[in-house]
Amino acid sequence: MQRTYFVRAVWDKEAGVFVSESDIIGLHIEAETVDEFEATMRDVATDLVIANHISPEQLETVPLRELIPTIVWERPGPEMAA
Repeated sequence: MQRTYFVRAVWDKEAGVFVSESDIIGLHIEAETVDEFEATMRDVATDLVIANHISPEQLETVPLRELIPTIVWERPGPEMAA
């Protein structure tokens, strides 16, 4: 079972927002600032991992410590954070 997921904020020059690149199913973030992006990511990423990557059977049979995901957040460099 995958326990490590990544989230990266990428600047979409055409739209003028940061958008997400991630291997978390269902995660799509668009935000004007990195701080807004990060707040949204922290609010929804874990819930999406639980909803879309862990089966009900796993919730019942696998110890909780083995189900807690690690989310690797790659914040853009300072030149993109403005």
